[in-house]
Amino acid sequence: MSDALGERIESLLPPPKPRRFRFPGRKPLDFRAVLTGIVFVLKTGIDWEDLPAELGWGWGKTCKHYLKLWQQSGVWEQLHTILLEELQDADRIDWARGALDSTKSRALGGGDDTGPNPTDRSKLGTKHHVLTDGQGIPLATTVTEANEADGNQLLPLVDAIPDLSGPRGDKPTKPEELYADRSYDSEPHREELREREIEPKIPPRRTAHGSGLGVYRWVVERTEAWLHTFRQLRLRTDPDGAVHKALVALGSALICMWFL
Repeated sequence: MSDALGERIESLLPPPKPRRFRFPGRKPLDFRAVLTGIVFVLKTGIDWEDLPAELGWGWGKTCKHYLKLWQQSGVWEQLHTILLEELQDADRIDWARGALDSTKSRALGGGDDTGPNPTDRSKLGTKHHVLTDGQGIPLATTVTEANEADGNQLLPLVDAIPDLSGPRGDKPTKPEELYADRSYDSEPHREELREREIEPKIPPRRTAHGSGLGVYRWVVERTEAWLHTFRQLRLRTDPDGAVHKALVALGSALICMWFL
């Protein structure tokens, strides 16, 4: 884990519990070691129980405990917002266009936010919904069952974009145009987007392919591929929904780091 990422996370962590004067117990692990173990599991996809303690990052169950604890404290969501604010200040976010899509991952053993995957013989899976800017920077993500309709997450994703307008409120914080495929075709959704001052670029269903919108929409598909380079997101092995959402948020934050 890079020092730049560690410094940003350190400022967000809740203060540790005070230790007793008598019988203080085992000294807590250094938070950087725990974070390194979490990122290792995210990237390699190994089970938490298989994380080698000899690496000095603590037991896998310890790393999982802190990941979930920090998720409940809002650390990963705040980290993603802070990185987006830095990108906004550096004028690195392309607000001219946004792109929206979803991708599925198999969920071994099931768990929270899982459902039958209609594209994988109804095996249990999870769907990751992603909204990016015109370059592929992830602005918002949600996690649902694999059989969730894409259109149901269009407005929640748009509304989940953090407010990046700045202290004076003069910076853009929503894409001017939003590109999505036919699965998001809905006239009420188009009207809702226009009320939010976003022009929908969504081809209607039951029309010939070749709309030309794919030349703008490919960036979100690339971001989804980046997310699934983290093996723990491509093949879900943890049934705990809070843990999986924390890993998705952390993966999104790591992608944002690539653009800084």
